[in-house]
Amino acid sequence: MNDMPLISTARLAARLGDPEIRVLDASWYLPDHHRDPAAEYLDAHIPGAVPFDIDAVADTRSGLPHTLPRPAFFASAVAALGVGNDHFVVVYDGMGFFSAPRVWWMFRVFGHDRVAVLDGGFPKWRAEGRARDSGSASPAPAPRPFRCEFRGAMVRGLADMRANIDSAAALVLDARGPGRFAGSDAEPRPGVRPGHIPGSRNLPYGRLCDTEDGTMADPADLAGLFASLGAGDGRAVVCSCGSGVTACVLALGLHVLGREDVAVYDGSWSEWGTRDDTPVETGPAGAD
Repeated sequence: MNDMPLISTARLAARLGDPEIRVLDASWYLPDHHRDPAAEYLDAHIPGAVPFDIDAVADTRSGLPHTLPRPAFFASAVAALGVGNDHFVVVYDGMGFFSAPRVWWMFRVFGHDRVAVLDGGFPKWRAEGRARDSGSASPAPAPRPFRCEFRGAMVRGLADMRANIDSAAALVLDARGPGRFAGSDAEPRPGVRPGHIPGSRNLPYGRLCDTEDGTMADPADLAGLFASLGAGDGRAVVCSCGSGVTACVLALGLHVLGREDVAVYDGSWSEWGTRDDTPVETGPAGAD
């Protein structure tokens, strides 16, 4: 199976049971979604899929939600899920395009390019009446230890984002909804200030999936959307959001277009918005 950032439900269905493939259910939800990913997995999942918990495969000492773990921790965690360096990894989630791109990005950060997001996710899979299993599943053992190769250029931290305000070297795209970006809607996490990073532009992640079946938009439409916000002017792009999850939807869309100069601000607004020494803008400036 060739490397690709997206895989169709039909193509995955045709290859279920292939020992070359590992399928991960990366469903994760915000508190206001009122959904339980663990319970939903036990109720129904793609045959052979095992759950990937972004809150557990994380640096739990950082004080921030699901930030990147150390490479050795990631390697151990994915090997325990049965994933080896020779496997093609397919990731999906229960909302279509929400948390699965985060896991796609994590694999790529740690040097594994043979990873794809299921286009349309589990909602499309279910709507098509495809096979489902219930209950827990035991991962097939990984053939050998997973090896990581950390790609730091794909990640941005607080110091990088501070410096970028003055340099404007990278375009910052914020994947949150317009109300949260403008500061008119409350943040879902307590103690987080409203607003956005000065100079950033707003591109709600849902705009990348505007088709009836929940698949990603046509590349030509994606290109026009990103270009309208300045992502076609030759500058590198940094994607941000509430906690580094839906920022990866934007990173995935840019990867579909062949962009390699894209990073994710891992701490995102959960870091920037909780500090009292970071500048904040409010209002729709920069929004489309």
